[in-house]
Amino acid sequence: MPADPADPDSLRLERLAPWLAIAADDAGREHVVLSDGWHHIRLDVEEGRLSGAEAVLLHYRLCGLASAEARVLPLRRLLELCRHRRFARSLFPRDPSIARGIVMLRVHDALAAGASQREIGAVLFGDERVRHEWSSASDSLRSRVRRLVRGARSLARGGYRELLRRRR
Repeated sequence: MPADPADPDSLRLERLAPWLAIAADDAGREHVVLSDGWHHIRLDVEEGRLSGAEAVLLHYRLCGLASAEARVLPLRRLLELCRHRRFARSLFPRDPSIARGIVMLRVHDALAAGASQREIGAVLFGDERVRHEWSSASDSLRSRVRRLVRGARSLARGGYRELLRRRR
């Protein structure tokens, strides 16, 4: 709802301008993203408009225990941004799957360039380690590279879509 900028409960949009992007869908509903390029807060405007307003009063929809839990974190992130004009690192924990995803992208690039599994292992884990462990009895290093190759090929065949589904 439009609000008086002097109201302490109002959100003054010029304070969020450096991070604010607003897009409208085909039905005219606005979708808002606040982002510094690394961190993102998404808001769906169900009634009213943010574009063109100086200040707004936000109403939040929390319903039920299970669904409310998923909605509280974005609200906490928004409050922190409004209070301190920065994205709080503590509210954006590192995703441990990102490092593995980056490695699989590197593996996919190496495969596309024609690299062998042994060459991929040397780049990822070092020449010396590959020299000592590649043909050893344990075979763990070779198995690890094979799993990365399988994962990279799976992502390239469309498995990347599952990454997006898992986050919701």
